[in-house]
Amino acid sequence: MNYDFLVDTYETECIKVVSVWSEFTDKDLPVRPRHNDPRGRSVHEQMVHQCVSEDLWFRNMLGIDVAAPPLPQQETRLAFMKRYAADSGKRVTALREKRDPWWEEDTKFFDVHRPRTWVMTRRLTHTSHHRGQLMAMLRMLGHDLHSNYGPTADTGGLMQNHAPTIYAYPDVDALLKGEAAGGAKAVLPGAAGKPVSERPMDL
Repeated sequence: MNYDFLVDTYETECIKVVSVWSEFTDKDLPVRPRHNDPRGRSVHEQMVHQCVSEDLWFRNMLGIDVAAPPLPQQETRLAFMKRYAADSGKRVTALREKRDPWWEEDTKFFDVHRPRTWVMTRRLTHTSHHRGQLMAMLRMLGHDLHSNYGPTADTGGLMQNHAPTIYAYPDVDALLKGEAAGGAKAVLPGAAGKPVSERPMDL
């Protein structure tokens, strides 16, 4: 089908979301970008927003209901990861059953109408936007970062210096099992003195 790439992309984006969440600890959940400034969502609020927002978009705009509460009963880091992984997995299954005409039909997007292909693209970028906010939060908290798309400062630095891509876990099942056991992420080598930015500066 012409739009399988959208489903493939959504599936991998969902894995990236759970992977980023796995880099936090439960103690990080109340942290905001700026202390005592409620305008910036806390890590906890970002997880809530991702789960609730995606549930609403899929039910109201794409007509896909996973028949499950969007939030876990206990709002812990691991419970959020399990809930989102389960629900997004069901959405992937439902999307793979859709044929091209379904994707090309218009649907309501807030107060306008757009093709489902357009809505899905917006959903992907919306998710990526919030995931990027959380990756910035990880750096503010001094945490390491495994790969999300490619190399990071902790996997070896810059792509042009042949830094490797190192994901925290090989797949979602391994991630959930590893985190439930206290963490079993891939070892990060660091940059070994190589530049980690195109414009490195002395600190």
